[in-house]
Amino acid sequence: MRAVVFAGKLEPCKDYHMPEPAAGEALVRVLMAGICATDLEIIKGYQRFCGILGHEFVGRVEAVNGPGQELVGRRVVGEINIGCGECDFCGQGLVGHCRNRQVLGIHGRDGALADYLTLPVGNLHPVPAEISDEAAVFVEPLAAAFAVLEQVDLRNGDKVLVLGDGKLGLLIAQVLKTVTPEVTLVGHHPAKLALAQDCGIRTIMANEMTAAKQYDLVVEATGSALGLKDALQQVRPRGTVVLKSTVAEGAPLNLAPAVVDEITMVGSRCGSFPPALAALAEGKVAVVPLIDAVFPAEQALAALARAGSRGVLKVLVDFRDGLVA
Repeated sequence: MRAVVFAGKLEPCKDYHMPEPAAGEALVRVLMAGICATDLEIIKGYQRFCGILGHEFVGRVEAVNGPGQELVGRRVVGEINIGCGECDFCGQGLVGHCRNRQVLGIHGRDGALADYLTLPVGNLHPVPAEISDEAAVFVEPLAAAFAVLEQVDLRNGDKVLVLGDGKLGLLIAQVLKTVTPEVTLVGHHPAKLALAQDCGIRTIMANEMTAAKQYDLVVEATGSALGLKDALQQVRPRGTVVLKSTVAEGAPLNLAPAVVDEITMVGSRCGSFPPALAALAEGKVAVVPLIDAVFPAEQALAALARAGSRGVLKVLVDFRDGLVA
């Protein structure tokens, strides 16, 4: 099968071995895959991952090894964390933090930039007919946006600031606006901020932002190691900062303001899929305007290069044309 493999460098492969589903797993034919900032960080050395990149996808179940045969032929999206089912964290329902976990396309498990992948049946969620393939690719990052609401008690009227006008920042701003109208997005790109404005979200150019310390909640989604510093300058005393960025490099940081202002800091990663699927099916979140380009599978390396260009939003790779001989 075709695959994009990273082993110290990116390599397109036309004859990568087909995966075989283990007991309790499904073989999924990838229809479309998305390129995420995490994929670009892996190329820089994040997680020291070797294998097939990619974790955002929509596909069709080709076969199931064991229970779950009703999924065969269904379009699905998949949660990316695979737990061992035996450790103490799995026993507490914290599969995303399993001591022995694999993460699709990120840690220990080949990913979605390929014709086929495998995942446990329990990780898969059928996609409603009203959601297009292009929109379905956004379920995983949209679930990550909804994770903020799972972790923070946000109330109508709370003042929220989202730092970062990238793909995730734009999704988070839309999700939080479903709870409170007081959402502001900060970024560097007028065209991206215009997308948020179209959704009724206030925007500020980053170079016009002053240290206000007036927001009840600040979500840091800049993709920069320096984003936390800006977040601490904006959150009110005893407010909350949610950290969404995962970056390969570090940066010096003075945490004294977090102590003095008694700030609650919350790390936030993956979220549950049902709220994201429901939001897309009901048209509550606009994701298609975030698509910058769609590349055929044979141009996957060009797609990754495009995704790494400054100012680019979501880039998709289309595997729907079938296998190459």
